[in-house]
Amino acid sequence: MKRALKASPADVLRRVPYFAFLPASELGRLARLCTVRTLRAGDTLFEEGQPCRGLLVVAEGAVEIRQVSLRGREQVFHTEGPGAALGEAPLFDGGGYIASAVARAPTRVLRLSRAEVVRLCRRRPDVALAMLKTLARRVRRFADIVSDLAFRPVTERLARHLGSAVPGSIHAGTRIDLGLTQSQLAARLGTVRELVARSLSQLEAAGVISRERSRVVIRDPARLAALARGDEAV
Repeated sequence: MKRALKASPADVLRRVPYFAFLPASELGRLARLCTVRTLRAGDTLFEEGQPCRGLLVVAEGAVEIRQVSLRGREQVFHTEGPGAALGEAPLFDGGGYIASAVARAPTRVLRLSRAEVVRLCRRRPDVALAMLKTLARRVRRFADIVSDLAFRPVTERLARHLGSAVPGSIHAGTRIDLGLTQSQLAARLGTVRELVARSLSQLEAAGVISRERSRVVIRDPARLAALARGDEAV
């Protein structure tokens, strides 16, 4: 017997910014048209180049968006949780997915068919405009990633990652549980494990951080911020 969603499909759709303002009757109708897919951690939701059959919305769990080169090098773009929609670009341009999506935890996803999304956009231009706004934000995010990979050295990227790893301000003694292996961290920074290990050692030798097993302790937050901005080098 399949386990029911913790939130109703309509409530899941309501979390998506471009569906949030729809009336309850419209959301209910869309929810009834959705199918549900359940994934285990490590399962692939879709693969790069695969045709897009509809809009996907994460109901529970987490999905990691990534590309893998022919040589096996991995680049993680972002991780999405409940309420995140995936696949708008290939849904509209008719091409394949530009990256692959893999569940990082037990995950459940709603799928709304491409034909139904297109009909909704024709019927509700405000939804189409809101989707364009979402796509524009993603273009900016990808532009930032390209800029980082092209112009920022690994140590600077690592400093930026550490600086954004905890909510609020960072102070001396702040502990950051990376929750990632060095290979996984490298995939997020667009590099290889050896360079991440070297950068961590450089930051530690410079007194910016110290390490406690899988945790990083910030020792000099001001210098970490300067490194993240590119104002200093180690």
